[in-house]
Amino acid sequence: MRLYACSTNPGKLKEFALAAKKCGREDLTIEALPGLQSIVPPQETGSTFEENASLKAAYYSKFCTELVLADDSGLEVHALADAPGVHSARFAGPGASKAANNDLLLRKLERESDRRAQFVCVIAVARSGQVLHTARGYLEGEILRVPRGTNGFGYDPLFYYAPFECTLAEVSADRKFAVSHRGNALRATFHWLFANVESLKTR
Repeated sequence: MRLYACSTNPGKLKEFALAAKKCGREDLTIEALPGLQSIVPPQETGSTFEENASLKAAYYSKFCTELVLADDSGLEVHALADAPGVHSARFAGPGASKAANNDLLLRKLERESDRRAQFVCVIAVARSGQVLHTARGYLEGEILRVPRGTNGFGYDPLFYYAPFECTLAEVSADRKFAVSHRGNALRATFHWLFANVESLKTR
């Protein structure tokens, strides 16, 4: 079974490929949607992760006949009323770099003692413009005052995960995937997918 991912983010694609490998089904592959870079992306106008993941999956699934998955993910910080949330990738402005987003987050939290945060990921699966399923995954942690580590992407160098006693940027991709928000959402997605594999073949 092949699923097409609606992302050109190398970090996400690496996690998708790792998820397919780890799920124990050799017949499952996840690849980037063919021609994705030439498709004009939709406007992410949703106010929730579910809305954005669903609109992306429905939109991109019109460009192929296979199942398509899209994700929307981000960081929710308790002291910032769950910001940056759906604006995580553009927290410091459109096209902002990872460093700019991280710097802005640290400035906003400079006087805050409550550093609790969670990563959230929602994955939507669609075919021919119709959303068939969504799944949500979480990972709870806290925001450090200085970045640590060079692995991962996004806010990983600032996100401290207590059970590992380090940030997500200080662990391997395999170890991160075992607990990550995206890993949890993917595992829930695969559980649904394999439970409904026969009916999906007839749609």
